[in-house]
Amino acid sequence: MASGDRGSAGAEAADAEAAGAEAASHWVRWHRSYEDPGSPLALRLRIVQSMVRAFLDSVPADHPRPIRVVSFCAGQGRDVIDVVSEHPRGGEVVALLVELDPELAAFARRRAADAGVHEQVRVVEGDASLCRHYEPAVPADLVLVCGVFGNIGRDDITRTIQALPGMCRQGAEVIWTRHRRPPDITPSIRAEFLDAGFEEVAFEDPGGYVLSVGRHRFTGAPSEPSDSSDSSEPSHSSEPSDSSGSSSRVAPFDPNAKLFEFVGDGSRPA
Repeated sequence: MASGDRGSAGAEAADAEAAGAEAASHWVRWHRSYEDPGSPLALRLRIVQSMVRAFLDSVPADHPRPIRVVSFCAGQGRDVIDVVSEHPRGGEVVALLVELDPELAAFARRRAADAGVHEQVRVVEGDASLCRHYEPAVPADLVLVCGVFGNIGRDDITRTIQALPGMCRQGAEVIWTRHRRPPDITPSIRAEFLDAGFEEVAFEDPGGYVLSVGRHRFTGAPSEPSDSSDSSEPSHSSEPSDSSGSSSRVAPFDPNAKLFEFVGDGSRPA
């Protein structure tokens, strides 16, 4: 083949690559910012990962095995997979990642396989708003709701927060993200976590950015199981109490529930 032919083939390959990149879903293109260490998205990832590490550091040595992790709208799964693969307690983790975009779900599966944690990290391609996906993995010890609250409506944020106690063991933690673009609703989100039986462990809002990451621990006492068939298993419902001693019944986990409509388009920070 003549050199001119090789050049033509190379140009065609480059054109095909560009066409493939253009054909990628909007959310696949959005996730490319993770590859830029200086991007706000990469910064947010580092904060979330640090909180996941801190959570695993805090798990008592006598904690029941496995340590269950659930991730809503998991995307490429970097926040869970990267930490589980290198943390000393990572071998004790079983994680469920739910992601609707097939390319992102495939990326997460490849990343888990490359990191050697594919037997611990299960990636489900599905609608993360549907609670039925989480039924095998709850009550969980850690729930990630990252990139969600900036892409759903205000009522759906409340609905999701109110459903989280039913997905958590007592002492479980939730890590969540939300932009602080005006009107900044992160103060009310933090208050709603408190009302739902969580205490705030950390809240990071780096100066110069609109991103923020919260970490809350569920302090509600588990309710009595709905039946006596196996009282040794933790219930999916809980009853948190506040410092005054009052308590309110938390809705039990409902596998038939739909928590939110994902309405964001990624054009602004989530």
